[in-house]
Amino acid sequence: MIVTTTPNVDGRRVAEYKGVVVGEAILGANVFRDIFAGITDIIGGRSGAYEEELGRARDIALSELEDRAFSRGANAVIGVDLDYEVINNMLMVSASGTAVVLE
Repeated sequence: MIVTTTPNVDGRRVAEYKGVVVGEAILGANVFRDIFAGITDIIGGRSGAYEEELGRARDIALSELEDRAFSRGANAVIGVDLDYEVINNMLMVSASGTAVVLE
C-alpha cells in the first residue's frame, strides 16, 4: 500500500475516494525511562528510550491506518498527517489521511 503525505501520487490518478482513515497509538512511559530522560535533559543529549517509544507508536499508528484503508478497499492513503501529543505521561501518536484507489 502506498502511504504518502502528498495530496497525490505522481503518475497515478485517483479513481475513487474511500474516505478519511485514522490510526492511533497510545503508549505509557515507564518510570525508569522518565528518570533517565530527566537526567538526559539536565546533562544534555538525546533520550534514546523516548525516541524508541516514539518510533514504535508511529509504526503502530501507520500500520493501523493502512489496515483501515485496506478494509475499505483502498490501495493507497494520501495526505497523511502525523500528530504527537503527551497526555498524563502517555505518548499518543495519531495518523490520518484519505484512503483512495489509484489506477
